[in-house]
Amino acid sequence: MTVPAEKPKKVVSKKIAIVVHQEQSRPGRVGALLEKRGYELHRLCPNLGCNLPEDMSDYAGVVIFGGPMSANDCGTLAGIKCELEWIPKVIDAGVPYLGLCLGAQLLTRALGGRVNPHPEGKVEVGYVDIEPTEAGRAWFEGPMKVYQWHREGMQIPDCCELLATNDTYPVQGFRCGPNAFGFQFHPEVTLEMKEIWTLKSERLKQPGIQQRGVHLSMHALYDPPLDRWIDSFLDRWLATDQRSAAPELAMAAD
Repeated sequence: MTVPAEKPKKVVSKKIAIVVHQEQSRPGRVGALLEKRGYELHRLCPNLGCNLPEDMSDYAGVVIFGGPMSANDCGTLAGIKCELEWIPKVIDAGVPYLGLCLGAQLLTRALGGRVNPHPEGKVEVGYVDIEPTEAGRAWFEGPMKVYQWHREGMQIPDCCELLATNDTYPVQGFRCGPNAFGFQFHPEVTLEMKEIWTLKSERLKQPGIQQRGVHLSMHALYDPPLDRWIDSFLDRWLATDQRSAAPELAMAAD
């Protein structure tokens, strides 16, 4: 009599790799929501000499946040070069990847796309409207007001699916395969972070930029829908894990 082999037990990792770009950078609301779900945050900063993990089996996901540098700085910043080389390994391993602002632009470049300033020099700083594409309606209920802080935009390659857009920077959100997402905006930014970012910021001196009072006073109006969206999104994002240890989750996400 042949005894059926036992199915391997599903190993559920409770660690998230949090990649930041400055010593004072913080994961904000995204980090808090992941910790609320019981995940341990493993903070990494390649620009300060941290090595990125080669073995991703211990991680349930990777989030790469924003920063003042460019995704094109791989020739001058070893940390940016390291991230660009590492991101395809994360995706190929089937680990859920989430890129926010610079993290989305790094994903774009790692996949063969381009990152450039706006041809007319326009920037998005403050509250900006975006709307979902037809494919994006599966991820966004409708148009949203999001928080932005960037001066470059993306041209994603054909392997990516556009999820959200606007007239100024057409790529606001995209997906590559089942497990990698990039968003140009900042769902992680809390009111406290806005207070820090807008204090004595040179970026706010540019023409047409929303001033500090707008950033702070409009938080109570525009932030709650974004808070609900990212809270819901994170569960669906974590469920895109493509590794054999989580087949049911992967299927549920699609």
